[in-house]
Amino acid sequence: MRTAIQNSLTHFTPSKKPFMSVNLQTPKILVVDDDPDIIELLEYNLAKEGYEVASAPDGRKALEIAKTFKPELVLLDVMMPHMDGIETARQLRDLSDLKNSYILFLTARAEEYSEIAAFEVGADDYIIKPIKPRALMSRIKALFRRDSQQNEPDEKIEIGSLVINRTNYSVQNGGQQLVLPKKEFELLSFLARNPNKVFNRDELLEKVWGADVYVVERTVDVHIRKLREKIPEYYIKTLKGVGYMFSIEEN
Repeated sequence: MRTAIQNSLTHFTPSKKPFMSVNLQTPKILVVDDDPDIIELLEYNLAKEGYEVASAPDGRKALEIAKTFKPELVLLDVMMPHMDGIETARQLRDLSDLKNSYILFLTARAEEYSEIAAFEVGADDYIIKPIKPRALMSRIKALFRRDSQQNEPDEKIEIGSLVINRTNYSVQNGGQQLVLPKKEFELLSFLARNPNKVFNRDELLEKVWGADVYVVERTVDVHIRKLREKIPEYYIKTLKGVGYMFSIEEN
């Protein structure tokens, strides 16, 4: 893995302390990987784009840093000592300040079951190494760009017991506040803004994840199932062999 990225690296001496570059005008990004070469590669390219960057060599340190750093985006490896990336993501999602943050996995694990496990714990994207810095920077920019475009100041959706507020990424069901990872929120928001209309998996992947993000179709199924665990099941209907629909006729 180290040789796969060495041609893209300018040589640096690894720091003994977590790296941090500061720019208050841009989003915060936390990089978590046990390979110092990958840490350096990502630090360099992210800092060059003007992002505020912190890094950690394992999941335990990442959780410690995340509590104070409060990143808008976490780039996370799967295979790490002490705590693997899946468990790290699960615990990151439990932090109230990170419920709306993006989590992108950067990993050598190409198995579908590993990808599904990542989305089960709230991942927003899953990218297979070796890393292509330019492509990764473009995907990160696209994420934040979609974020700003979707944040319309007066958009609140009220359907039955559900209240979806896109200005602060909050959802209430019957007055009870729900905690949804950002991608679950975006999926629910998109379906609710297009009630009684059927979308297949490919359409949902393009509309919610974006055309430049490559994830397996089952990612949609995982997120739908997670949503049904949190809101009344009758809101999201499955039309077998066709797709999913947000239904308001019975509500």
